[in-house]
Amino acid sequence: MPDAGNSVVIENLVKRFGSFVAVDRISLQVRKGEVFGFLGPNGAGKSTTIRMLCGLLRPTEGRALVAGYDVARKPEKVRQNIGYMSQKFSLYNDLKVIENIRLFAGLYSVDRKELERRIESTLEMADLKGQESLMTGTLPGGWKQRLALGCAVLHKPPIIFLDEPTSGVDPISRRLFWELIHRMAEEGVTVFVTTHYMEEAEYCNRLALIFRGKIVALGTPTELKQSSMKGELLLVECDPLGAALETLQLAAGVIDAAVFGNALHLVVKNAEAAAPRLRDYLVARGIAVRRMEKISPSLEDVFVSLTTAQSREKEPAA
Repeated sequence: MPDAGNSVVIENLVKRFGSFVAVDRISLQVRKGEVFGFLGPNGAGKSTTIRMLCGLLRPTEGRALVAGYDVARKPEKVRQNIGYMSQKFSLYNDLKVIENIRLFAGLYSVDRKELERRIESTLEMADLKGQESLMTGTLPGGWKQRLALGCAVLHKPPIIFLDEPTSGVDPISRRLFWELIHRMAEEGVTVFVTTHYMEEAEYCNRLALIFRGKIVALGTPTELKQSSMKGELLLVECDPLGAALETLQLAAGVIDAAVFGNALHLVVKNAEAAAPRLRDYLVARGIAVRRMEKISPSLEDVFVSLTTAQSREKEPAA
């Protein structure tokens, strides 16, 4: 099943907790040196999947290979070939920066001949050179995350799993963190990252969108934006916004309507044909329209469209 070009291969992977299906028959492949994004809301099954791939949780059904090793049969071999950074800060706050680095170097059995060079590299990655004696608990969030990433790759693994690594980090630190991720990918490291930040998904080479344990779309950010929308997108700036949303959800030809910032995004079959009709429809109901135009969908639009469709399919059964 695996081939030389893939770091991760998943076939019909399932995880159940009693009667609850957390991961529902997902299949995908991640190429070597790829930044692969696993995108979905909280509770979608992202962390459960990543824990199975790291050999921390046994699959109920299906198969997954990481670095060529079956995660169920050889979890120790898997863990020797990966780095893992959990969404919760994983270092020890009551240790100094250098003490955390040396601790993880020992846990990963870093060769003593390589140790000092790896420590130097980690300090540079975290931008903590000269700050080795600082208590880890006193570091700003962005520094902590870079230090945690540095510790996770001390042993130079070919694959690294990052579970919502920038949760709670400010936008500037988040951007710097992603620069580190791409630097590692350029060196041939495969990066599998989960996130619920839509803007971060744009930084990935390919994405899988997961919702309620199922993969609902897979491809590059551009492919998803071009192929996953069930129509075209209209931006509508109007007042009052709430009343306009309720009105447009009942309008003929509107496939979907949602609030985006201080505007509405409407999914329609033909944006150019629908715009004048919908403008008149709103004005006739006392809603002032400041702007209405066709726009290109964002990943957030794609995700909202796909998950809304999935939810509607579930409603009759519920």
